[in-house]
Amino acid sequence: MEKLKLGVLGSGKGSNFRAIQAAIDRGELNAEVRIVISDVENAGILEFARSAGAPARFIPPGKFKTKLEPEIEGAYAAALREAGVDFVVLAGYMRMIKAPLLESFPHRILNIHPSLLPAFPGLEAWRQALDAGVSEAGCTVHYVDEGMDTGSIIAQSRVPVFHEDTAETLHARIQAAEHTLYPKVLAGIKIIG
Repeated sequence: MEKLKLGVLGSGKGSNFRAIQAAIDRGELNAEVRIVISDVENAGILEFARSAGAPARFIPPGKFKTKLEPEIEGAYAAALREAGVDFVVLAGYMRMIKAPLLESFPHRILNIHPSLLPAFPGLEAWRQALDAGVSEAGCTVHYVDEGMDTGSIIAQSRVPVFHEDTAETLHARIQAAEHTLYPKVLAGIKIIG
């Protein structure tokens, strides 16, 4: 079976990328990471990519905090195409994706979000869940569209919220669920066309 060729975008330390790479290394995910791109020059995800032998690239984000300028997003799309990527995986990537990437990889960009979407989109979803007093939180793998965490849901994993939870303890349990769910979803993807 053909290996899934992944491009990974991340802005932080890359814990979900580490989980994906570990699943590849264990033979649980028939994939290869063709390129890792970050909008943060000293992001941990780039350092880990280099140590794992994956091509790692910083592309300056431009002047906006929550999105990329179209020409910069076009540079991301070009780098991903040049790397021969089948699917783009967002792993802690903190910017909205717009036309250049969505048009280059239609229905082939995935994200993992730390809530049971559609509940609590946006930043610090675990803190939103605590503030709302819900008894259950979790994570969602979804396709990316132009909205904020509004793409079609692929899979979810549920995490209980305990009375003694802090934002940190709940976030840690949600991240553990993410590290299991994301590689599992990717392992189930079929390359069509």
